[in-house]
Amino acid sequence: MEEIIRTPDPVLVTAIEVLLGSAGIAIFVADRHISAIEARISAFPMRILVPSDVARRARRLIEEAGLGDELRPSTPSP
Repeated sequence: MEEIIRTPDPVLVTAIEVLLGSAGIAIFVADRHISAIEARISAFPMRILVPSDVARRARRLIEEAGLGDELRPSTPSP
């Protein structure tokens, strides 16, 4: 799994879920529940993770949707 976005914004997370889900890319949202509980302080942002083998495709889709500024730096392949 590769982390592609880290954000406290639940609207952005939903948008990414819909975008990638419609393209058939499964995602995992880590820390969703703790982020919801502590939303006022933004100490626990949600992390969107995708399988490493589709990370490049997911990043491309996010960039094409105009949300590229939200992407975390890419991790180098081993």
